[in-house]
Amino acid sequence: MNIFVEINGETYEREVDARRLLIHFIRDDLDLTGSHVGCDTGNCGACTILFNGAAVKSCMLLAVQANGAKIETVEGLAQNGELHALQQAFSDHHALQCGYCTPGLLMSAKHLLDHNSSPTEAEIRKAIQGNICRCTGYVNIVEAIKAASK
Repeated sequence: MNIFVEINGETYEREVDARRLLIHFIRDDLDLTGSHVGCDTGNCGACTILFNGAAVKSCMLLAVQANGAKIETVEGLAQNGELHALQQAFSDHHALQCGYCTPGLLMSAKHLLDHNSSPTEAEIRKAIQGNICRCTGYVNIVEAIKAASK
């Protein structure tokens, strides 16, 4: 199938196999490798992107389902060489270690802050509950999201 998709403000037209997962289309076909493949089952959240404004796990969608969609990936956060406030806060608050979960966490946090500019700790924790981090223990991640919201 032929699809058109807008990712980080750029339009792409590609022919894709009907069975191709969106995460593999983004990473392998478009070479946007910031989103990670962790589990391919929707459990870990490493592949979280913004899909028409909603935080979704891109391993749970087919590329053909993205036809006509507007997508944001972690590559779209930094603008004009400047880190997004979330990226800077993750760095400042040591909210990453191995970094594998970080792109998905950043996108889940962006979705939250796009809809709630002053979230409580409980709201932050709820927003990132679909993202698994095996390194940090989440405290610094929550603190970073709080800091970025200010």
